[in-house]
Amino acid sequence: MACFLQAPIAYAIVSSASASAAASSRAVRVPKPLKLSCGVLGARNAAKIPIPPINPKDPFLSKLASVASSSPETLVNSSANPDTPPFLDLFDSPKLMATPAQVERSVSYNEHRPKSPPPDLPSLLLNGRIVYIGMPLVPAVTELVVAELMYLQWMDPKQPIYLYINSTGTTRDDGETVGMETEGFAIYDALMQLQNEIHTVAVGAAIGQACLLLSAGTKGKRFMMPHAKAMIQQPRVPSSGLMPASDVLIRAKEVIINRDTLVELLAKHTGNSVETVADVMRRPFYMDANRAKEFGVIDRILWRGQEKCPGGGYYSLKLIS
Repeated sequence: MACFLQAPIAYAIVSSASASAAASSRAVRVPKPLKLSCGVLGARNAAKIPIPPINPKDPFLSKLASVASSSPETLVNSSANPDTPPFLDLFDSPKLMATPAQVERSVSYNEHRPKSPPPDLPSLLLNGRIVYIGMPLVPAVTELVVAELMYLQWMDPKQPIYLYINSTGTTRDDGETVGMETEGFAIYDALMQLQNEIHTVAVGAAIGQACLLLSAGTKGKRFMMPHAKAMIQQPRVPSSGLMPASDVLIRAKEVIINRDTLVELLAKHTGNSVETVADVMRRPFYMDANRAKEFGVIDRILWRGQEKCPGGGYYSLKLIS
């Protein structure tokens, strides 16, 4: 088998030389391979062409060895096409390696290409069991908050949930109604159905229905930033437009029912009587952190320090009251 492997190697050198000559002069014809016996090859070319060691794990050399043992004439009569590497036609579907430039481009592109879209901010907070209400209570906000609360309870019904509130409730800061009172009641009912502890923290403002959510946290776990504001007020009648008088009266009655419900819930969570809450709600009742604590809306005020803060980890805050 070794002697037959010498013939292709010798012919490869002849083919390479022939290809160079053909490139320099088109008139020169490539000589046909000679059919030499093993004895002639061994006598004439043994001293000139060294036999390289055969790696048994090399698929190309293994293929050549198998062809040489089964049909040696295939190697001797191999194609003399100068555009084709030697003996590549022995393979049914030869595959050449990509050029280094192609490999480098593909690696650099795939290396920096994101494998998945980056998560949004609510998803990142949800991973820390934090629900943030930073908008008025419109249907889209209610849908997201209720879904997050149900998901966190499903994930772990024993770990606490941290509800951060900075919302004007169902109205804007100028008093215009942007959502129905049922939006706030929907979040409140979801909080009441949870088995988890609810840690509420007011940052910025908690007005109207948002103040109810702040006071609905677990007793002893209701917090407020020192410069945040809380305010309770009566529900407002939505814009009636061109409604008939009878429809306006129906809406007014519904607003009164929502007001009475809000008064009862605030009295329940603040520890005040219904009469007290109804009296202070005749006009907008603003509360800073100290006044909100006195009224029973919150339990503690957070300030800068090294005390552990709701939301996990140390948040450089301490309880000042």
